[in-house]
Amino acid sequence: MSTPISRFPIPESIQDLPADIRDAMLAVQEKAGFVPNVFLMLAHRPAEFRAFFAYHDALMERESDTLTKAEKEMIVVATSARNHCLYCVVAHGALVRIYSKDPLLADQVAINHRTAPLSERHRLMLDFAFHCGLDVGELTDEWQTRLLNAGFTLDDIWDIGAITAFFGLSNRLVTLTGTPPNDEFYLMGRVPREKV
Repeated sequence: MSTPISRFPIPESIQDLPADIRDAMLAVQEKAGFVPNVFLMLAHRPAEFRAFFAYHDALMERESDTLTKAEKEMIVVATSARNHCLYCVVAHGALVRIYSKDPLLADQVAINHRTAPLSERHRLMLDFAFHCGLDVGELTDEWQTRLLNAGFTLDDIWDIGAITAFFGLSNRLVTLTGTPPNDEFYLMGRVPREKV
């Protein structure tokens, strides 16, 4: 018995979707080997699908000399765990494992970043993400000084806050819809990928 992807309607076939959304799904399927369930869930509302992934890509694909892809994904995993979002912890945990080349890091960050074997830079980054996502969220002079002294730039500080905010939205949508992570995510970065 398979778990439903969403409590809301999903397309019966990706061929039924607008061309740009269909092309986005086929591109991710080509790269990953499957279509992530969140793509199918969000296809329920094409305009929101486009807006969601445009903002996702603007944040997560933006080039930075000081904030790595692994660090961005660590922010997603840590804050999503606190928001009780299984989908994002599992899916983005896979990306932490892949980008960091560390099969343990995602689980350690998801459980408790304060006890995980992290650098002070990473602990501060995740503390600030929690401040943004779970506390007041204000960037005070003290926070700014601490982050700048740790080697983060103002752009990085914006990214940490924006990633936390964006994935708060994502966490809530996935919870609303009951969307489970794809089984494939659980093993990504843990076992070698099969060669075709």
